[in-house]
Amino acid sequence: MPLTDTTIKNAKHGSKPIKLTDGRGMYLLLQPSGGELWKMKYRIGDKEKKLSFGSYPDVSLKDARNKRDEARAKIANKNSVG
Repeated sequence: MPLTDTTIKNAKHGSKPIKLTDGRGMYLLLQPSGGELWKMKYRIGDKEKKLSFGSYPDVSLKDARNKRDEARAKIANKNSVG
């Protein structure tokens, strides 16, 4: 289920990092120290890679989704070319 701002604001940080998934490879990583980081996991060939989009709330949910969609388009283009 996609994230909402309410879900993010009500999320509790734990003693270990917690991933709140939004879909299409993107998630919000809740750090034990209190940080909240947007990340995206993807694959090129057999290699798994990660992108970071910034911290919440500096990068809003809407902006993070836009960045994810732009990154996925570039990755798809790169995979089709090479």
